[in-house]
Amino acid sequence: MFQLTQIKEAHVKVKSGAGFPAYVQDLIQLGVHGYDTFVTDGHTLFTGADNYSIQSEPKYAPLDIAGISDAEKFKDYLQMHQQGQTDYPAFCNHAAETGVEKWTVDVNAMTCTYYDRSNNKMLEEKIPTF
Repeated sequence: MFQLTQIKEAHVKVKSGAGFPAYVQDLIQLGVHGYDTFVTDGHTLFTGADNYSIQSEPKYAPLDIAGISDAEKFKDYLQMHQQGQTDYPAFCNHAAETGVEKWTVDVNAMTCTYYDRSNNKMLEEKIPTF
């Protein structure tokens, strides 16, 4: 099964949202089926076959997640990030500002879904493949 060190090696290659599809491909090669990233502190729960899961440590000091979500503003921030205009810390701050509590990646469906604090779907995107 995959280990956090392998996931970190794949993640270090990602400099902006433009590198996200390649990161997902690396995770698939490792055997990751999906993951949830929590915006509050950046910890991630990765899942694989046979109910295998592993959780990363928090990546940064806790952020306050806005109580009222703004999906339209988040979409604007996400587009900026995907175009390489922001780095990961800026993206996480923008997500918190617009009420994103977590995002879920499903590598089988090749989707990334963003949820607010009430677990309402704010946005679901197809992950581009090569």
